[in-house]
Amino acid sequence: MKLNELQPAAGARPKATRVGRGIGSGLGKTSGRGHKGQKARSGGGVRRGFEGGQMPLYRRIPKRGFTNIFKKEIVAVNLGELNRFDAGTVVTPELLLQAGIIKSLKDGVKILGEGELDRALTVQADAFSKSASEKITTAGGKVEVI
Repeated sequence: MKLNELQPAAGARPKATRVGRGIGSGLGKTSGRGHKGQKARSGGGVRRGFEGGQMPLYRRIPKRGFTNIFKKEIVAVNLGELNRFDAGTVVTPELLLQAGIIKSLKDGVKILGEGELDRALTVQADAFSKSASEKITTAGGKVEVI
């Protein structure tokens, strides 16, 4: 197969409806727009959310709160997920990213105490929960805050 032989699958590209092509086409004269009115005009119609001049819903409902643009987004990792690493491994945020445990680093990684750890690991992260740091040290590992 060559590039000039490529074609979309049959039925994937339906023929465009040709409007205003006579009475026999079923869409002649007014082209399916009916008679007169704002929606029959060229360029006619109303914008999204327009309610005919009535106060639109997005302006009627009360607004509350705000979005803090300086908020730090911390990625949480449960302790049980660290069991996939071999004993003695230095677990870093970059290693977690490589292993697919987290999707992105964002503003930091926090290790949470959900699950059990059955091997000694040196864990480096931006933050640890109290229970997570206790479980890591009781398993014979080390906790290092970056």
